[in-house]
Amino acid sequence: MAIEPPPRLVRALGETAPAGDDWLAQLPAAAERAVVRRELTVERVQMPGGRSSLVVLVRRPDGTPAVLKLAPPRARPESERAALAHWAGLGAVQLLETDTDDGALLLERLHPDVSVRSLPEAKALLEAAGTLRRLWVTPPAGHAFETVAERTGRQAAAMRASAGTDPETAALVEPALAAREELLAEPPERLLLHGTFRQSKVLAGERMPWLAVGPDPVVGESAFDLARLVRDRVEDLIATSSGPATTRRRIKRLAESLEVDQERLRGWTLFRAVESGVRALRVGRPKDGELLLEFAGWL
Repeated sequence: MAIEPPPRLVRALGETAPAGDDWLAQLPAAAERAVVRRELTVERVQMPGGRSSLVVLVRRPDGTPAVLKLAPPRARPESERAALAHWAGLGAVQLLETDTDDGALLLERLHPDVSVRSLPEAKALLEAAGTLRRLWVTPPAGHAFETVAERTGRQAAAMRASAGTDPETAALVEPALAAREELLAEPPERLLLHGTFRQSKVLAGERMPWLAVGPDPVVGESAFDLARLVRDRVEDLIATSSGPATTRRRIKRLAESLEVDQERLRGWTLFRAVESGVRALRVGRPKDGELLLEFAGWL
């Protein structure tokens, strides 16, 4: 069967692809080669799928269900492979092959349509936080993972360039950048982090109730990783008058439950929300950008 990328992936990559990048156009053929090479049987493409990779539900030659994932080089699939290999299935989806040179990932099949986001909010936060804690381990010796300082350095430069002359955006960008500088001055730890953790990245599994997927691994402090979880379901937070108070309670609860410094968590939450909001505005998603910047204003 023909393997075509979902519309959501096409739109998302179209927003961010550099000029001349033909990875998306080559994706159907690359996916077919990966399937044939591994002697897989394709069941279906996961829909609506993510914004950075193609996920195909497949079966291995022995009938075992699995997932084939393909992402463009700029999404750092080899970094994801290295992190999954290091976690070895503890808290994260299991990598089913390590010796490959085509950039595709063959992964354990979870329940792709059941994430902790389907749970009531309080329970979802608890289960997500417990999963995240398992991932915070010492990185392997000689690792090539990006650091929090390196990643946020690129992001900070883009934020400065995008803020422009809009005084409302600049009023949030400046304190977010100041918070980053202060947080990087004395990082308390250097752990392997998921990098893009949120409720939708935690799927139901068979060998463990919940397992993380889709890391963009980075090495740094745990508060950086936890910060993205603070703003989960941001649209619900914005829709209620109690949103600011709920956010403050969420920061306190998550910090205490995972033994993370509350002020460091607040600072990274501010930086990551502003960065995401400014980036959303830059790529033409004004609704998302405005929601995130309004949320950041509460911090």
